[in-house]
Amino acid sequence: MAEAHEAVAFSFTVGPEGFNVDVSYDVFKALIYAGLRSWKLRYRRTLNSLYNSLYPGHPLRGIACCGIVSVLYFKGHDPSFNAIDWLDEHIFQRYFAPKNAKIIACITFGAGVYVVLTQVRQYTLKKLFSYHGWMYHEHGTELGLVPKIWSVLVKLCVGRNPSLYSCQNLLPTLPLPSLDDTLRRYLRSVRPLYDDSEYQRMERLAEEFKQTIARKLQRYLWLKWIISSNYVSDWWEKFIYLRGRSAIMVNSNFYGLVRILIDYIEIKQTHRVSKFVFFFVKDAINVRPTTIQTARAANVTCAAFRYRTELDHETVKPLMVQKLIPLCSSQYERQFNTVRIPGKETDKIVHYSDSHHIAVYHKGRWYKVYMFYKNTLLEPCELQLQLDEILRDTTLPDNGEEHLAALTAGERPLWADARQKYFRSGVNRYSLEAIEKAAFVLILDDEDFEIGTRDKNTPVSAAEKGNMTGKFDEYAHAILHGKGYNRWFDKSFTFVVSKNAVFGFNVEHSWADAPISGHMVEYVLSEDILYYGYNELGNTRGTPRFTALKPVKLRWNISENCQIMIEKSLSQAKKIYNDVDLHVFVQDTYGKGFMKKCKLSPDAYIQMALQLAHYRDSGHFNLTYEASMTRLFRDGRTETVRSCSIESSLWVKAMEDPNVTKAERINLLRLACDYHQQQYRDAMTGKGIDRHLFCLYVVSKFLGLDSPFLQQVLQEPWKLSTSQTPTLYDDKHVQKLIAQKPELADKIGWTKFKGVIGAGGGFGPTPAFYEDRYNSEERRKKGAMAGGGFGPVAADGYGVSYIIASEDLIFFHISSNKSSSETDSQRFGKHIGKAMADMRELLEGEVRKAGASTTSTE
Repeated sequence: MAEAHEAVAFSFTVGPEGFNVDVSYDVFKALIYAGLRSWKLRYRRTLNSLYNSLYPGHPLRGIACCGIVSVLYFKGHDPSFNAIDWLDEHIFQRYFAPKNAKIIACITFGAGVYVVLTQVRQYTLKKLFSYHGWMYHEHGTELGLVPKIWSVLVKLCVGRNPSLYSCQNLLPTLPLPSLDDTLRRYLRSVRPLYDDSEYQRMERLAEEFKQTIARKLQRYLWLKWIISSNYVSDWWEKFIYLRGRSAIMVNSNFYGLVRILIDYIEIKQTHRVSKFVFFFVKDAINVRPTTIQTARAANVTCAAFRYRTELDHETVKPLMVQKLIPLCSSQYERQFNTVRIPGKETDKIVHYSDSHHIAVYHKGRWYKVYMFYKNTLLEPCELQLQLDEILRDTTLPDNGEEHLAALTAGERPLWADARQKYFRSGVNRYSLEAIEKAAFVLILDDEDFEIGTRDKNTPVSAAEKGNMTGKFDEYAHAILHGKGYNRWFDKSFTFVVSKNAVFGFNVEHSWADAPISGHMVEYVLSEDILYYGYNELGNTRGTPRFTALKPVKLRWNISENCQIMIEKSLSQAKKIYNDVDLHVFVQDTYGKGFMKKCKLSPDAYIQMALQLAHYRDSGHFNLTYEASMTRLFRDGRTETVRSCSIESSLWVKAMEDPNVTKAERINLLRLACDYHQQQYRDAMTGKGIDRHLFCLYVVSKFLGLDSPFLQQVLQEPWKLSTSQTPTLYDDKHVQKLIAQKPELADKIGWTKFKGVIGAGGGFGPTPAFYEDRYNSEERRKKGAMAGGGFGPVAADGYGVSYIIASEDLIFFHISSNKSSSETDSQRFGKHIGKAMADMRELLEGEVRKAGASTTSTE
């Protein structure tokens, strides 16, 4: 195995016989090629910047405009109304020959006209994108005149083939809500949480705040709104994420699980045959694509680098709502080559423009693995050789190396202190930089993740089904926190591949939200299966073209005092993850198909189920957080939807009151779902409550002003924190792969898909306009994702991330703390199942009547 000195291009030692010079020509070559690649990348980014500045125009159309102006002018038809002659006479004739001056004047005028026209289109689009009336259109009804006119204007102005960042300058600024509206909506949202006396107290605090410092704080916030691209995002990142001094493992990082396949299995019973849905975690095909760890790791790693190349070249298309309205793409910028650096008071995010290697961890040892050779990205078969060499390595970990990553899992001040004292110079600094400057981290776990890979024709008992759910919980635990020392939690994301080739990923949350990582992982999975694939033995395909640089075993010189700090951080991490109660509840009796038949929003439906389940679990209503995205605006991230509302509480009470009729319950449920959708639309369009109040609180702290009202608002615990994992990205890249390999695509159930079903894990629900647009029966029987999750937000609360995986399948990732006497994730899962069953029973009659009515009409 290569040692650390193999990564040094030039070294010398002094001995009894004089100087001994050691030159590594391979590394010299690698440095030269790295420099060439960096220059090419800068050149590409410069061209992309030019292209983006002209969008929705195009540089070629600008050149054509200059050519047309020149031809018309020299043919005797001056399109400039003598402006060209003025430019020629007063400016260019001073410096150029007469004929050349005329040509330059024509080009200047043509370019100026094109730039002005482009600016007009950009301004028009920005104003059009500021209109959100289309979002409040009721599904199933005809569009009004204004939305129709707006849609036509957008289609006329928008450009073709935008690159990833083309639309950034066209996105509107997140609006600053009215102070009165925010206070009114806040008081309405907390009404079901308080009794009359407590609510009246909150009304008095709100009124006192409004009459004293509120207007002043709003004026200062308005100034920030004027000078910033987004008045929330920078403060949200700084104060919510980077200023937190507790451990980011579990508390901030989230996880995502691999692709699964759903098959129907009939279990014969004494009196009847009933169908059970049993889930197999098989990544993407009928059997797991491979059981060879290094082959799987090589494929997903190379696929991730291909995705990074597309990000660098900006060939990844921006996500478009209804194929018209772009979502903000700024979060993609820091996906790779990014690390969170600890500080005593605040952390910082460091993003490197490029990286040519990954950091690999296996059995307590860290390695630096180069991904390029002679400026060429390694193929999976070439990378697998390097990873196989790591597995064969018998070198023991250096003192303190095995548990080193525990520093990233414990409290932040401890890690900042250790980094400052023991990693500022020498071999420790070099090795730490090798990890922090890596494109990302790859973990080759030394354990199997047994989560169901049996033959689909083998009958499954109910006991086995429950056992698989337990193994799924273990798998989720492993990806969320591992052992506390075998994940580098500071990196933007970490790929984890088990000994038996099961894939998962852990994401540091401060740099972006879950949909960004989900998009990347979907690309990686499609490349893994459809582009790279595996041979008959389960190894990567192809023949190595060359012998690449060997993996570099990182060396460490860790003192006893540093090891003490490492073990202290590990003990902090163990205390945290041993307290995590994580359960993946599988709702497999029905899913989105039934909800749509009820003409209810699936997201609103599930949120109402969670309200009913939580009320039954806790005995009272609690403040509920649902994450909504604000990426319709520049640099937008998330906003809060307060799912516990007056309407939802009335419906929950009705469900628990035997004297309320079924018709009244159904009516209250529909009102609750409608109001939830209204809240969700408000949050997406910048009319949320919590981000506005949060920013007012930050301003008050800057000014040294105390507000009992704002302190009360910010201290209220989110006893139920929820998020829906996105389930679809419309990716032409996947369609291209499917067209290239239709037989394999049909085998795994992707033939009729318009996108890959999302992975990812929490923070960013899927709006109605993201719902799948392919054959529901195909989706129901074939492909689906398990989603992901996050740790509980409140010490005595629940964190719930859910994914509507198919028409008949929903995964709920439920987390809580074992130390809390108020929570139990298994119990809450049962309450969710009961709530979903009760809602189905409530609505089944109505659905049958609607179906019968439709049949009779036909």
